[in-house]
Amino acid sequence: MTTTKAIRIAQTGGPEVLRLEEVPLPAPGPGEARVRHQAIGVNFVDTYHRTGLYPLPLPAVLGVEAAGVVEAVGEAVGEGGPGVKAGDRVAYMAAPGAYAEARNVAADRLVALPLGISAEQAAAGFVKGLTAHMLLTRYRGVRPGDAVVVTAAAGGVGQVLVQWLKAVGATVIAVVGSEEKAATVRALGADQVLCSAREDVAARVKALTGGVPLVLDSVGKATFESSLDCLAPFGTLVTYGNASGPVPPFDTGLLARKGSLAVARPSVFNHVARRADLEAAASAFFDLTAQGRIGVAVGGRWPLAEAAAAHRALESRATSGSLVLLP
Repeated sequence: MTTTKAIRIAQTGGPEVLRLEEVPLPAPGPGEARVRHQAIGVNFVDTYHRTGLYPLPLPAVLGVEAAGVVEAVGEAVGEGGPGVKAGDRVAYMAAPGAYAEARNVAADRLVALPLGISAEQAAAGFVKGLTAHMLLTRYRGVRPGDAVVVTAAAGGVGQVLVQWLKAVGATVIAVVGSEEKAATVRALGADQVLCSAREDVAARVKALTGGVPLVLDSVGKATFESSLDCLAPFGTLVTYGNASGPVPPFDTGLLARKGSLAVARPSVFNHVARRADLEAAASAFFDLTAQGRIGVAVGGRWPLAEAAAAHRALESRATSGSLVLLP
């Protein structure tokens, strides 16, 4: 059995619990492929695993997405699934374990990288792209001219959402935390940019639109009620992240009082659990990327050994775009 270097946690806690260690790397089992990583995505869900908000059996290697090259495949790969072979360029979103130089992954979770899309682009954008596809297809179908509020619009998913919404003809109201981030999302085509640090977001949204049919919110606890107050009657709030902490329990009667609203809390893992759904979401994202309608901005790069620094940067909410680790 060979080994590989990986970032592993033996206990939950702050970024200091992230340790670079040598871990076993067995031969790929039946239905698996070994991927040699070229770039690894850093996502907020990694911090939730690290802190124990989303518990993992310990010790655990973090990270749910990466891109690289297939080194070897196990038995039965390609039987009733994707045809994966050594040398293929691939990206994936899978169970934690991506913070490593190489790992074994279920082959049916791998998606071929199109020509013209680099491993770094894929690692920076794959989970974000699949998440954006989920948010724009699973709930209220967004039509041309619909006004949609996007919180944390300068973040990794936020930037993809702004561009994807513009690609389908929506009016985008982007919410950011600073003027520097405002400039970023204006450049992506946002129609209105609101700075939560200096204005009442809900009041501004109501003044601009009278209320929107859809709010896409990754901030969580700090913006929950404000996001509800942005909605028109029978509007939908999709809360898909916990950057400020999870939304606390609430009386569902609040939704009736605020206009017969709906709240959804999705998981992108459920969205692409079926192979057909994974392929459809990946194809839609890669197509828009290849057309130049979605660009994935890399807001920071760190060597794999410096994963703790990447987590500190992400949790500071001072970053813009997507963060990657380089093995």
